[in-house]
Amino acid sequence: MPARYDARGELVVVTGMTGAGRSTVAKELEDLGYYVVDNLPPTLLRDVVRLVDESRGLDQPIAVVVDVRSGSFFASLQANLAQGATGRHTTLVFLEAGDDVLVRRQEAARRPHPLQGTGRLLDGLHREREVLADLRSEADLVIDTTDLNVHQLTDRIAEAFGSPDATRLKVTVISFGFKYGIPVDADFVADMRFLPNPYWVPDLRALTGRDAEVSAYVLGQEGAPEFLDSYVRLLEGVAEGYLRQGKRFMTIAVGCTGGKHRSVATTEEIARRLADAGHHVRPTHRDLGRE
Repeated sequence: MPARYDARGELVVVTGMTGAGRSTVAKELEDLGYYVVDNLPPTLLRDVVRLVDESRGLDQPIAVVVDVRSGSFFASLQANLAQGATGRHTTLVFLEAGDDVLVRRQEAARRPHPLQGTGRLLDGLHREREVLADLRSEADLVIDTTDLNVHQLTDRIAEAFGSPDATRLKVTVISFGFKYGIPVDADFVADMRFLPNPYWVPDLRALTGRDAEVSAYVLGQEGAPEFLDSYVRLLEGVAEGYLRQGKRFMTIAVGCTGGKHRSVATTEEIARRLADAGHHVRPTHRDLGRE
C-alpha cells in the first residue's frame, strides 16, 4: 500500500551547492503555487510553517531555501528536519553540479563564495561539499544540474512538484555512457556492457537504442530478458519500500560504453515496465548524440 501522508500541504526544503540552481528552483516552486521563503535560518522553520498554517491554511504548500549563507544556523537544519515537528510531509531537495560548472557560474555572477574567506572560489566549494555531505546523503531528491539549462531544471521541478498526486512514486530512468562518467544523482546503476555492442554491427551503428532494430537486437540477446525480469522485479520491491518510508523519487541509471545503443534500449524498456506497474516514469538519455 502507498504511504499515507499528513493532510497538510507539502513542505519542500531546497538546499545544495552554491550556483547549482537554488534560486531557479525557488522561482519555479513559487510559480507552482508554493509559499516560498529564501535563505531561511533553519531554527525558524517550524515558526514559518506555523504562521503559514494560521494565515493561509493547512493546504498551502510551502518551500524554503536553506543553505550555508545561514552561517552557524545552517548546522541545525538536520536536527529540525529529524524532529518532524512541522506536521507536514517534507521533501528535501539537494541541488549539485560539478566544480568546474559551479566555478563558471559563480564567476559569471561576480560574487564570492560564502565559504571561501580569503582563499579561492574552489576552496569555498570544497568546504561547502564537506559541510553538506551528510545532508546530501539524506536528501529525498538529488538533482545534478551540471548539464541542465534553466528550462530543463524548471521542467524537472514542475514534473516533481506540479502534480497533487502525493502517493505516486516518480521514477527517472536515465541512460548514460560510462566513458562520460556515472550520473551522480543515481540511486541505482545498471551496467549493460555484458551484452554485445550494436556499434560493431554495420547496419546498426548509425542508429540508436530508440530505433526498433537496435532495441530488438539488444533485448533479444542471451541474458537480456532474464536481466530485465529480475531487475525490474527488484526495482518494484524497492519502490514499494520507498513509498512506505515516505520517499517519492527514485533515479535509475543504465549505462553502456557510449550511451547510444544498449543503455538507451534498456532504459526505454525498464521505463515502459515500471510505467505499466503504475509508477510515474520519465526516461531520459543523457549522452545520446554526444558522440
